[in-house]
Amino acid sequence: MSDSLAKKNNVLTLIKSNIRSYTMFLVLVAIMLVFSFLTKGTNLNSRNFTNIFIQYSYVLILAVGMVQMMILGNIDLSVGSVCAFIGAISAMIYNTGAGMVPTLLASLLIGLCIGAFHGFWVAYLKIPAFIVTLAGMLLFRGLTYIITKINPIGLKDDGYKQMASGMVNVPALDSGENIHYSALIIGVAIFIIYAAVECISRQKRIRNKFEITPLPFFVGKLAILGVLIIGLAQRFATYRGLPNVVIVLGITVLVFNFIMKNTVLGRYIYAVGGNARSAKLSGINSELVTFLVFCIMGVLTGLAAVVSTGYMNSALPQAGNLFEMDAIAACYIGGVSASGGIGTVFGVIIGGLVMSAINNGMSLMNLGQHYQYVVKAAVVLLAVFYDVYTRRKSGLG
Repeated sequence: MSDSLAKKNNVLTLIKSNIRSYTMFLVLVAIMLVFSFLTKGTNLNSRNFTNIFIQYSYVLILAVGMVQMMILGNIDLSVGSVCAFIGAISAMIYNTGAGMVPTLLASLLIGLCIGAFHGFWVAYLKIPAFIVTLAGMLLFRGLTYIITKINPIGLKDDGYKQMASGMVNVPALDSGENIHYSALIIGVAIFIIYAAVECISRQKRIRNKFEITPLPFFVGKLAILGVLIIGLAQRFATYRGLPNVVIVLGITVLVFNFIMKNTVLGRYIYAVGGNARSAKLSGINSELVTFLVFCIMGVLTGLAAVVSTGYMNSALPQAGNLFEMDAIAACYIGGVSASGGIGTVFGVIIGGLVMSAINNGMSLMNLGQHYQYVVKAAVVLLAVFYDVYTRRKSGLG
């Protein structure tokens, strides 16, 4: 009897600890169903699914970096302006004939340098991140206007935009007109790799006698994710194939999810965000951790800049407007705690998809952007309220 009671308590504890993720996933499903009714199913067709990922991929990439920043208890207000700045420079580099690979590498390097610049002020000079990145927001917006002379920079050909709006196309598999089998094959392969990594991680935790998720929950989670990944691949397969940017986003998510869950750096980020003083006393170099997270944010901002510039097919001086707000909103909606120390990469992806589903659904209903701002504000407020309420109820706040 006691064993069954203990198992029941473990299951209840597991549900409570993951309730935010479950809730946001259910909210995403509910939003898609509501807009399916309001748009007569338009939001669920293959073309619309593809457009959602192409249009909002750069926000999701920024959110992957922002979640690490916010787990530390910091914030980066400069990412929108930095996106515009790097996008303008990358367009200039590409127009010299340098090619896409050198352009991408240069953009990532510039982002790394900017992130290191911000990180130095915050980590070692102890200036609040809000102030440093607010100054960065103004600085790089001004520099963008200077180097572009407040004029758009066109791209010399369509090669640049392939990363944002191009498709994976294997002629041997995609010769038919109705379905692109390469998208399905890649989707299945991604799920197999993810499942293998999760199983290996679970076995490692068992060997080290760490607490693990009950087997039925573990299998159920893999089954649900499998249905989602393969279902999404099917949507891509029945339109134009798998977008290049989805592969970029998928690799980014998998890499940083692995870093946060399975590496020393990931554990240090959570430790510093949970209690910086205790982490310092435990021998963790909190300054270096903070500096590295700002560097990571810079690199991902450089990647998002290339994707957003490719999507617009030009570098606009006003590009990146409110990118930081969308990324921050995705983090809060996706379960990042307002007080730091809590959050997951997959959670913020769900949060970003919630925001993109709302924006997309309202656009399909021909509602203006001003209405979208109102809804975004309400969703963010409710998400933060939910976080504060649950923390108080559990005695953490």
